[in-house]
Amino acid sequence: MAERGIVLEGTGGVWRVRTDDGETREASMRGRLKKADGGRRADGSRRRDTVRAGAETVKLAVGDEVLLERGDDGGAWAIAEILPRRSRLARRAPGGAYGERVVVANLDQVVVVFAAAQPEPHAGMIDRFLVIAEANALRPRLVVNKVELVGEAAARQRFAAYERLYPVHYTSVREAVGLDALRDALEGRISALSGPSGVGKSSLINALYPGLRLRVGEISRSVNKGRHTTVGALLTPLPAGAGFVADTPGLREVGLWGLPAAELDMLFPEFRPFLDDCRFADCTHRQEPDCGVRTAVAAGEVSAERYESYRKLREELEELETEVW
Repeated sequence: MAERGIVLEGTGGVWRVRTDDGETREASMRGRLKKADGGRRADGSRRRDTVRAGAETVKLAVGDEVLLERGDDGGAWAIAEILPRRSRLARRAPGGAYGERVVVANLDQVVVVFAAAQPEPHAGMIDRFLVIAEANALRPRLVVNKVELVGEAAARQRFAAYERLYPVHYTSVREAVGLDALRDALEGRISALSGPSGVGKSSLINALYPGLRLRVGEISRSVNKGRHTTVGALLTPLPAGAGFVADTPGLREVGLWGLPAAELDMLFPEFRPFLDDCRFADCTHRQEPDCGVRTAVAAGEVSAERYESYRKLREELEELETEVW
């Protein structure tokens, strides 16, 4: 009898799967699901985690919902089927490689965590994370942690432009600020935790769920190192069936992939009301006359800092398109 579950992590061809009954199984890929004519590494060896799900060939990822079956002799568990994905968070393959990598499948939201200070928040990086979430049709929320270092009033002033666009949580582990509201936002959802190192992701999660002891920083640093490679992210069940949280590795190499430069403006929500005011339908919002977006920036209706992020990301995407073609 098949059991349904969700993939928590995969190392060395063995996948940890959490079943709907709350059990954790270790399973390998069933042979008939392995891709027969592709999915090979650069050295010609076949990837063990590339499978065919229905008519589509997919690479198994953390967060995938699967069906498990046991051998006729009651032995080891095997992944017999990958169920259709309802969403996915993907990024460009690390190291500048061609293609994309699915970081986590079946996400409900992306939680972007930055610190109010130490390290200083960088608007360009914040906007990159938010755009990647938008490009994957995932609703992001922003967490500003360590607010005790600057004061909540100063933090709110610094991030005021984001409050008009997304849910923003101001948190402090040391002073127990904002924890209840953030816990409610994670309740019953599958959330990807994103953000640079040093912003306090691990201490934040452990403050929300004291028994979890989630070592987010150590997990991120260990990915892609050592004898075995952790595939994708690590999905951790929250206590009492409260949902799952995924730590997303390789944050320094987060890149935009598969996004046409001409569609970037739609991923900045504050731009959308002004796009029809542009004289040209293909306006890049940089030098064209009668640009609705630039007019809105000049009038203070769109953040100049966010507009600068758009310009830099647009240049990056145009360079990627030049490389591809």
